[in-house]
Amino acid sequence: MRSRSLLWSFNYAIDGIAYALRTQRNMRIHVATAIIVLFASLFFRIERAEFLGVVFAVAFVLVTELVNTAIEATVDIVTESFEPLAKVAKDVAAGAVFVSAITALIVGYIVFFTRLTHVADILLVRVRETPLHITVVALAVTSLAVLAMKAFTREGGTWVRGGWPSGHTAFAAAGAAAIGYITGNATATVISLSVAALVGQSRVESDAHTIPQVVWGGVVGLLITTLIFQLFWV
Repeated sequence: MRSRSLLWSFNYAIDGIAYALRTQRNMRIHVATAIIVLFASLFFRIERAEFLGVVFAVAFVLVTELVNTAIEATVDIVTESFEPLAKVAKDVAAGAVFVSAITALIVGYIVFFTRLTHVADILLVRVRETPLHITVVALAVTSLAVLAMKAFTREGGTWVRGGWPSGHTAFAAAGAAAIGYITGNATATVISLSVAALVGQSRVESDAHTIPQVVWGGVVGLLITTLIFQLFWV
């Protein structure tokens, strides 16, 4: 029961994120910006400390937008007509999002400005980066892509069980592809893809997903990881 409760707590959390993605334009803008920033982090070869700063800035914006959405929904529940204090609550919550966005903008300026001034030179050189950073970004982009697809398709199921496509399979396929590119070893690649296939099979056998959902999950993970490694792996 404890394990099941933990699983469902994750499901409820992802459900909240998906709701914000479906209903809040700013949330969709923030997620799209996060994906662009992750790609930029690879392209400009930022240092590990800078990468952590960027990640925390992105997370700060997303968290405040989620809190703002929750506060707006709560205020709408308890008020049926115009209330000055309700307006204050919504305005203050929106102010928190604004502060987080300005903070992220400052972090982005500090991290990327000097690199952007030399963008012409950077475009002439193929980007080099450590496989760890590329793998982290590939898995993060895959997760965000799956979440966005589930948010907009709503093909039954829940956010950790069912729905289109299979997130577990997409994540496993992305990891397998990353292992294949990093090692450059055919045996390691086959073993990794076999493990990903077993993950997909387990999702079908547990009736969590249909075969098409699992197949599409694998395709999404493989395509996104392949695209990122082809662009940034030397």
